[in-house]
Amino acid sequence: MKKLLFLILIIQICISTTSLFSQENAKNVRKDTVYLWPEDSPNNVATPLTERPLMEVWLPREKTIEKIPCILVCPGGGYNGVSYPLEGKPYAEFFTKNGYACAVLIYRVYPNHFPAPYADACRAMRLLKHDADKFGIDSSRIALLGSSAGGHLVTTVSTRPGLFIDPDDDLAGTNSARPKCQIALYPVISFVNHEHKGSVLKLLGENPDENKKILLSNELHVTKNTPPVFLYHNDKDATVPVENSLMYAAACAEKNVTFSLHVYSYDIHAAGLAFDIPELKDWPNSLLVWLKRYL
Repeated sequence: MKKLLFLILIIQICISTTSLFSQENAKNVRKDTVYLWPEDSPNNVATPLTERPLMEVWLPREKTIEKIPCILVCPGGGYNGVSYPLEGKPYAEFFTKNGYACAVLIYRVYPNHFPAPYADACRAMRLLKHDADKFGIDSSRIALLGSSAGGHLVTTVSTRPGLFIDPDDDLAGTNSARPKCQIALYPVISFVNHEHKGSVLKLLGENPDENKKILLSNELHVTKNTPPVFLYHNDKDATVPVENSLMYAAACAEKNVTFSLHVYSYDIHAAGLAFDIPELKDWPNSLLVWLKRYL
């Protein structure tokens, strides 16, 4: 009985500590919800988390005289979900703590196929640029970050920001969706080599045309105009093989695109910030150093 009471006490302490941390973090940031599409748009369908596509814009509560850079985050989920608890909110907290604005995209996935996720990501980028003054961010310093299938979305937008223009995107004529730099974390890159079959299925449907798979194999579409990229992958990733990052890095090298490739000897796929994994916990600091130079 004493052991049970002790265990309950420990759990209560842990819950209280987590609550206090969240409250303290909430004091330091303000969060705005931005719906992506006009009220009458057919794009306003449910996502796995929300009634319609949106982004959460996280900003340091203390405004600065100078406008600050922003990172638009696309969580993973295999184009079947949106991994907000692991690859969304923690990044918003991490980046705002380090002086950046951050927007977390909640986008359309299966049963919506391409170009729905792509259109949502492009729209979010254009909205951030259009409303930069309102948020106090520098419209010329917006990065795009994605994990797993979110990394595929990021590299699709980064290599071809004009691949598809949604009819309801009234900002497409005045604001490019191209980010200043891109961050791809254990990303799905190719739909034809070492592909993640689940992402291919959910984005393109059953038995997709080979030309569509080639169209969305982003290692094949790097050009000299592709933004600099930070890549992180684990070498024993059994879900999305590390070859995806290696192929993208090789394509960047061929086109003289700046890249920073970080491969760790570990076997997990979706590690997130990985502060609790000794072998991986240093990669976010490497990213912060890289961002100081390229964002």
